[in-house]
Amino acid sequence: MPSISNLALAGLLAAGQGASASLVGAIQLEKFIKQETPIALQAVLDNIGPDGIKVPGAGRGLVIASPSTSDPDYFFTWTRDAALTFRTLIDDFVFGNKALEPLINDYIYGQARLQTVSNPSGTLLPNGAGLGEPKYMKDGSRYNGNWGRPQRDGPPLRAISLIQYSNYLVSKGQKARVKDEIWPIIANDLAYVGQYWNSTGFDLWEEVNGASFFTTQAQYRSLVEGEALAKVLGLPCTACAEAPQVLCFLQSYWNGKFITANFIQGNHNRGGVDANTVLGPLVAFDPYAPCDSPSLQPCHPRMLANFKNFVDTFRDPALYPINKGIPQNKGIALGRYPEDIYYNGNPWYLITLGSAEYLYAAIASWEKSGGITITPTSLPFFKDLYPLARVGTFGKLHPAYYLIKGLVKTYADSFVAVSQKYTPKDGMMAEQFLKVEPFTPISARNLTWSFAAFVGMNHRRQGHLPPSWVPKNVKVPDVCVGTSVKGTYAPATQAGAPNVTIPCISNVLFQLNASTYYGENLYVVGNSPTLGSWDLETAYPLMSSRYTDERPLWFATIPLEMEEGVSTLRYKYARQQDCGQEWIVEEEERVLEVPACVKDGSEEVLAERDEAFNGPAGSPGGC
Repeated sequence: MPSISNLALAGLLAAGQGASASLVGAIQLEKFIKQETPIALQAVLDNIGPDGIKVPGAGRGLVIASPSTSDPDYFFTWTRDAALTFRTLIDDFVFGNKALEPLINDYIYGQARLQTVSNPSGTLLPNGAGLGEPKYMKDGSRYNGNWGRPQRDGPPLRAISLIQYSNYLVSKGQKARVKDEIWPIIANDLAYVGQYWNSTGFDLWEEVNGASFFTTQAQYRSLVEGEALAKVLGLPCTACAEAPQVLCFLQSYWNGKFITANFIQGNHNRGGVDANTVLGPLVAFDPYAPCDSPSLQPCHPRMLANFKNFVDTFRDPALYPINKGIPQNKGIALGRYPEDIYYNGNPWYLITLGSAEYLYAAIASWEKSGGITITPTSLPFFKDLYPLARVGTFGKLHPAYYLIKGLVKTYADSFVAVSQKYTPKDGMMAEQFLKVEPFTPISARNLTWSFAAFVGMNHRRQGHLPPSWVPKNVKVPDVCVGTSVKGTYAPATQAGAPNVTIPCISNVLFQLNASTYYGENLYVVGNSPTLGSWDLETAYPLMSSRYTDERPLWFATIPLEMEEGVSTLRYKYARQQDCGQEWIVEEEERVLEVPACVKDGSEEVLAERDEAFNGPAGSPGGC
């Protein structure tokens, strides 16, 4: 039997025979990346207020998801998207683009203020519940529509981005600024993670409620890095003690074949294959961590097996005709998950580019560790690219190391080439592109996250790497325990947040049975400021995440604030019709004697209402 060295040399010769055929494509790809990188970066900046030319009216430092205001309307700011975008911009700043610093400072100001905005998820004080609100209006005011809330990924992602910038400032002797201005924002987010990491929330795609791999991985990193920064600043981080248990929970997503993306509450049709398991390791990437680290780096054997399983799912031409006939060792167009029906479930630019970044990150880890280890778990991934691969460790003195690394680099480039093929000549990337002919862009135009994904991908491709964050010799606890730490919160006034105070609230669970059509929403309006003081535009939205044909339930646990001296709540339910139709509001007022309010941050429900809508049903407007 020939040795692995001879096999490697044979493979190199075979690869060389096809080199001339791919040279033109490689040159074209380099040209595309060189042209698209400044376009993508400028497109990100164009979508950030207050000076972004495509997002008039956007608040200072607020990232607008897309200039699109219809079909779909993405003219909002998401905590998650903004944090991921600024993580890339802060990377770009640290790597040399110092012109971005004023924008980073605007982001700090905008997020400090955003943390204090009372919203349908709650308030900052006293229990931090409002930090789980996923999105806001373009000026930073509350978004009042029905949505998948809370979402637990925003706070840890924002903390990670701000810690990244804080570490830079500390290295430049600006510890005092970090301690006074930025740490209070981070501390609120870390307190939220410590308090709610073991509670359910909506996933990365805002569709299912439960626990999400992407969120858990971000939560773990935020607590680890938060503890390290707190020590540098000489400050406590009580929530950070939860990191080992979050790490323990992170291991539970592996099902023996791939990473199950979500543990979902209620009925669903998901099989567990999901892009969130590829995007999560990009946030957690530490090129200096060992590949077997339980932080689950891109080069971890389980993560490589998961990567193959995820990509192979979309190789099915019945699911994705766009990928028909593409060989196993080439990149393809990738979507969110195989059951996706949003816009008929198409490929996303940011996922396809993220998969390229994933592979570049794995290569960087091998370079830092000095070798590639192939295990029985990761062997199928390597065999797709190099059929002669076998289990073993191949250091930099071994010819197979360079062959395998080169093949993975070529594989990564082929995903970038997919985005090149389906990106319009002007370089503008939408959210998706059609999986069927004519394969043109679809959904939200000029999506900020798509452009940020391109810039982030190129950082890794160029070898620009983040600093290490994974603790040395980290171990997973023997027993996972679902603990939590009650957080303390305070407005980051030094960064520009208003000095809000603790409200006196009574938590009331409103449950309403009302059959509705897609596009119709239900609200509670009444004489409490929380219910809009009879103003339908600021009424409180009910959620439909537990709606079934058997029980068409709309619900919300509402933290009621009453005017001083008023204890009787008068309220009505209201239907918000689609297509700009008139609201349908119940004629008769309902009455509730509100239990005495408390200011201790308790989330205990003090009263419940289980009612049915009293009025006519709505009808679609047909727009």
